[in-house]
Amino acid sequence: MPIAQLISPNALDARKEQPGLVILDCRFALEDPDYGQRSYAEGHIAGARFADLERDLSGKVIKGVTGRHPLPEPAALIERLQAWGINADSDVVLYDDGPGAYAARAWWLLAWLGKRDGVFILDGGLKAWHAAGLPLSLDAPSVSRGNFSGQPDMKLLLSAEQLQKRLAQPSLTLLDARALPRFKGEVEPIDPIAGHIPGAQCAAFTENLGSDGRFLPADQLKQRFAAKLGDRAPADLVAYCGSGVTACHNLFALCLAGYPLGSLYAGSWSEWINEPSRGIATGE
Repeated sequence: MPIAQLISPNALDARKEQPGLVILDCRFALEDPDYGQRSYAEGHIAGARFADLERDLSGKVIKGVTGRHPLPEPAALIERLQAWGINADSDVVLYDDGPGAYAARAWWLLAWLGKRDGVFILDGGLKAWHAAGLPLSLDAPSVSRGNFSGQPDMKLLLSAEQLQKRLAQPSLTLLDARALPRFKGEVEPIDPIAGHIPGAQCAAFTENLGSDGRFLPADQLKQRFAAKLGDRAPADLVAYCGSGVTACHNLFALCLAGYPLGSLYAGSWSEWINEPSRGIATGE
């Protein structure tokens, strides 16, 4: 099975009673941290459990050390996955109501722990679900504890120190998932310092999607990322963003395009700028 898989609203609707299927509602809003939980309570896809970016899909923030959304401790994440009813052989569907970044973060975390089969992102998210005329539920799902147990694959991660050592290597392809104005340092609405990591290319994650909010076809994604890679090996690609969330969207899209799962600099820009000795670039 491919590691990155999409599912359409109608296909999910047809399978939502499938035994063992686990659906995670990953809605979140940076400007309103309670938005996801509140929205879930107001209606969700039947059977979905709620996965909160900051409480479930991130670890403890240490001011001046970590980024804004550090990775959760593996044991804590495995505990949450089991509480949501996930087994080693479960099919898992992830969704949010935006461009898919929060669902992609959950996808990457599952892949990091070794769950790489049977994990799907709802293409177009909840907006596509609504557009298909499909209903929401107010019911809390009945969940039986799962038995998933995984080990983190540290080859998928880079620390700031590891990335710093690789910046001078010509084989490195470093992709920044933030929008171009943030990449160029023209605006910075979230973090205290503007700019990007030296040597990075802007690869705004929203460009993985068509005007309908669904992922572009694989051949178009392949063309997009081939232009970024040039003649460099895909295995040497590293993705980052503001805090290790939207970079996962690029990693998912790369896999849709047929590339291997690349590495994530999870601390991303919000961690990078904590250390004054790390380089900062502006412009294109």
